[in-house]
Amino acid sequence: MVRLFVAVDLPDAIKNELNAIAFGLPGAKWVPPDQLHLTVRFIGEVDGGLFREIQKDLESIEAKGFDLRLKGLGYFPPRQEPRVLWVGIEKSEALLHLRRKIDRQLNQLGIAAEKRNFSPHITIARLKETPVGRLTNFLSGNALFCLPKFYVDSFYLYSSVLTTKGAIHQQEAAYPLSNS
Repeated sequence: MVRLFVAVDLPDAIKNELNAIAFGLPGAKWVPPDQLHLTVRFIGEVDGGLFREIQKDLESIEAKGFDLRLKGLGYFPPRQEPRVLWVGIEKSEALLHLRRKIDRQLNQLGIAAEKRNFSPHITIARLKETPVGRLTNFLSGNALFCLPKFYVDSFYLYSSVLTTKGAIHQQEAAYPLSNS
């Protein structure tokens, strides 16, 4: 079985900016820069045959490249003990369009749609026993967090292996987006 997800990668300059704010929170396990990504669609565990079908079928998706901007910070779950610190994504119709195309393609392979609403974000830390006051101060200190737009020219299929030190992601396939 292989655990899969579809993602958009971040340029190194954006990863460096995210890494620059990755400090000052007790109990935060910061995501290493090389593991930062925007999950467009989590697929889950599939067998080898379905993995190859997914890998091949995603090639048929046609969509245009688009700009994205990271803006704002927050945490999940709301109104409970914080477990995930995230950076938000400015609203993007092009990203939602890509997500719908990926969903349709996966649905044709019998992969059910995700039950949760799509909430585009980048996980930058996992939190464990982080004092709420410190988290509030961190969020307040970064209230105006916003990075320059970057161009998305591809999306990727990743496999993910869960370890005691966190998930390790490996790129399995790249899918270019058109320029026009």
